[in-house]
Formats: sequence, C-alpha cells, structure tokens
Amino acid sequence: VLVLGGNSGIGLAAAKAFAAEGARVHFTGRSWRTIEAAQQAIPGGIGYQSDIADPAATEDLIARVEAADDRIDVLFINAGVGGFAPLRGITEYDWDHVHSINLRGCVFALQKAVRIMGRGGSVVVTGSIGAHGALEGNATYAAAKAGLYMAMKVFAKELVGEGIRVNVVSPGPIDTPLLHRNPGMTDEQVAGLKDMMIANIPMHRMGESDDV
Repeated sequence: VLVLGGNSGIGLAAAKAFAAEGARVHFTGRSWRTIEAAQQAIPGGIGYQSDIADPAATEDLIARVEAADDRIDVLFINAGVGGFAPLRGITEYDWDHVHSINLRGCVFALQKAVRIMGRGGSVVVTGSIGAHGALEGNATYAAAKAGLYMAMKVFAKELVGEGIRVNVVSPGPIDTPLLHRNPGMTDEQVAGLKDMMIANIPMHRMGESDDV
C-alpha cells in the first residue's frame, strides 16, 4: 500500500488501518518531523519525504517503492492543501499552489504509480464535499476537487479493463491539521469556520480521521 500524504490526518489513520490489516505500508509527507512521528505509529511503515506538487519527485518515489516491493496493490492519494479566499482576494500564486497539489499533482501521481499496479489493484482518492456545495471563499479548493472528481471518473473507465478500480471518497468536514493550514486565516477565523460547518452537520460534530 502506498499512501500519498500519510503522515497526518486521514492519511495517517488510513496507513495505520492498512498496517493493522497486515499490509506493508509506504507513505509520504513533506516534513521529516511528521514522517518520523508517523513511522512510530505505523507498524513497519516506510516513510518518504516527497512533494506531490512535483511530478518528477513522485516518479522518483515510485521507483523507490518499486525497488523495495516490486508493485503497488493499493494506492491512496490523500495529499492535499486548503485555501480560502473570496473572489477579490484570490491570487494567482494561491490558485496555482492549491491546484498543483489537489488536482495536477494527484493526476500525475496516478499516472506514475499505475505503471507498477496490476489486475486487482485499487486506487482511492480523497475528494471533498466542498466540490458539491458553494461555500463562500472556497472557490479555489472546490474547483480543484471538482476537477479531481471528473478526472478520476475518466481514469476509472480507462483502467477498468486492466482490472484496476478507481474510487473517490467524499468526506464531509473532518477535523484534521489541514484546517489550520489555510493561508491567510487566523486561529479565530479557523474557529469560526469550524463553528459554521458544525452548525450544518446533523451530528453536530466534526468528523474524525478514523471515521473516513
């Protein structure tokens, strides 16, 4: 199993669950500090520092996984970033940064990884309910996730003949470190965002990574 973005949040929870089921887990992150901490939490987990926004780095990662394990049976593409800004506040940098990770990087990660996948393989991609609703200030993130949905629908059709399944899981609001990494948002604004989301959730609580 290869979990891209497996050093925290949903990715870490999934990596731990895969390991508990007996899988040999490879995972990535961008920070060695969080990678080393995750390795302690994932039995037998093998961590790599890699940035999904860089397709060349992802290609190198796949080669390293191949050298260690020959193939990938399960690919979980979970790496992602947030980005809240209203229309007049969106910058070209912010737009390109979010899309380079949440859309472009995910597409090329699948392209690189499918080379060492085979019949019976499973691809799971983290989408978001944000792609289906119009939340003010969420255009950059929502557009990337909406694009990701359609790309993966197409790839599911392209790969089904090879026996490889492609699915997107669509979480509602999940309380992960991602919420606290929205550029330009203060702690107070993050707290307000969480309160707003919780008010619209029937269970009146944020989801947890283990729920996903």
